[in-house]
Amino acid sequence: MITFLLHLSLEQNFSYWERTAFINNADVIIIGSGIVGLSAALHLKTREPQLKVLVLERGFLPSGASTKNAGFACFGTVSEQLSYLSDSSEEEVARLVNYKWRGLQRLRQNLGDDNIDYHQHGGYELFMQAEEQHADECIEKIGYLNTLLKNAISGHDIYSVANEKIAAFGFSKVSRMIYNPFEGQIHTGKMMRALLHKCYEKDVMVLNGCSINRVAQADNHIRLSTSQGEFKCGKVILATNAFANQLFPELKVVPGRGQVLVTKPIPGLKLQGTYHFNEGYYYFRNIDDRVLFGGGRNLDFTAEETAAFGHTDAVKQSLITYLNEVILPGQNAEVDYWWSGIMGFGEGSGPIVKQVEPNIFCAVRCNGMGVAMGSLVGEEVAELLLES
Repeated sequence: MITFLLHLSLEQNFSYWERTAFINNADVIIIGSGIVGLSAALHLKTREPQLKVLVLERGFLPSGASTKNAGFACFGTVSEQLSYLSDSSEEEVARLVNYKWRGLQRLRQNLGDDNIDYHQHGGYELFMQAEEQHADECIEKIGYLNTLLKNAISGHDIYSVANEKIAAFGFSKVSRMIYNPFEGQIHTGKMMRALLHKCYEKDVMVLNGCSINRVAQADNHIRLSTSQGEFKCGKVILATNAFANQLFPELKVVPGRGQVLVTKPIPGLKLQGTYHFNEGYYYFRNIDDRVLFGGGRNLDFTAEETAAFGHTDAVKQSLITYLNEVILPGQNAEVDYWWSGIMGFGEGSGPIVKQVEPNIFCAVRCNGMGVAMGSLVGEEVAELLLES
């Protein structure tokens, strides 16, 4: 009881100054301070500088995947494109590649390559020794995909065979490799700092440690019940991606946890680029003379369909085994960091950007491609709000 009363008294202890400058001073409140939420805020203030925009974030840092992902500036491997084609039309697959490609260019344009530590070392899809048949089927489709997707990324051929590089990278048990020169990598911590800086320059207020319990229609405004008391505004954007169902279950966004490790520095590291295998469910890259390696969600989809951070022994063991037997064979690399991030998935390969209720909009379900999609998704939902 004492704890409850103390919490209640803190909620009710906002001064007049705090209420008028922070609490009840927003035209638009954005829920979620990840790449989508901050991109939406930035676009709103660029288009309508007089708008008062407030971003509410429940975590100390963005809670989902924006600062917990692998920092891949990628738009799809051959296996992934062929998987999309099994469920979607050629036009839709090409449209989605173009969307992700344009999103990456917009991210670089908005923030600058130096500010996000962008490097275009290319991306590689690896196939193991037991996957020769699948690899050859993918290689046979390279010409078809290059023709289909050429216009999606400004007239370039995308994919080519790169088996000759396998030995140079020092891999073991890898039989085939496909290269995409147009993919890159970023430092997502620096990306979010740059986005925050841009938002602060535009007078966007970001408040952390504020969980949203309920969003409801009220007389001439939207009311948000939060861990810090009640907020009100004219319009709301939901940009919580994997956590969207907690406020609007009808959106049917399924959380998917990604478990990640980073090794200690490795002298003479040969890797340079972004790498995927097992149809994209495993991914690794170089960062600061280390290897970042994540994935394994496909080992137990049900267990990883969770909004809880953490690790499982099965995934950790799988990552360690691949690290020491395939990526850095015989080196017994030591792990320095472990973490997990929560992505948002669902039916359909594209994001959900729409009006949920009058004056309430959402931009969610990036399907693990938030770095590529996020900038455009944020801009789209901002435009939707401005047009309403």
